[in-house]
Amino acid sequence: MILDQFSPSIFILTLFTFSISIQLRVSNSQISPTIYEILKLNGLPMGLLPKGVTNFSVDDSGRFQVFLDEACNAKFENELHYDQAISGNLTFGRINELSGISAKDLFLWFLVKEIWVDIPSSGLIYFDVGVVSKQFSLSSFETPRNCSASSVSKPRIEFEN
Repeated sequence: MILDQFSPSIFILTLFTFSISIQLRVSNSQISPTIYEILKLNGLPMGLLPKGVTNFSVDDSGRFQVFLDEACNAKFENELHYDQAISGNLTFGRINELSGISAKDLFLWFLVKEIWVDIPSSGLIYFDVGVVSKQFSLSSFETPRNCSASSVSKPRIEFEN
């Protein structure tokens, strides 16, 4: 028999190596995508959320929650404020029922209720604050930005639809 030709230590080493390779394949197949990859898979730019996401969840319906270490601000064409917890409903090319993101325009902060990309080739992304929407260059949101800590609560204007 073939096993008789191998010493017990070689047999155990071969078995151990085989076991490890199977475990590595299984664990690699179970790696979950990042929230940034999920955005991209849904037709949205990865830079909609800042660097520093510590935890997130997305359910089968697209409802998501994202958690940052702390509230922070990031500078794009305008300044965006991210609360420590951000949530919304993700569908292809759109985030609605959004909470936790505010945009500064002139001297005022507006709660962002929805973000969408109509036609990716247009190069535009839209932020809806309830009464109006503002368009930005899609390229500004290609990569996640650094976010500076913001412990000061921003006065925000919320418009009812």
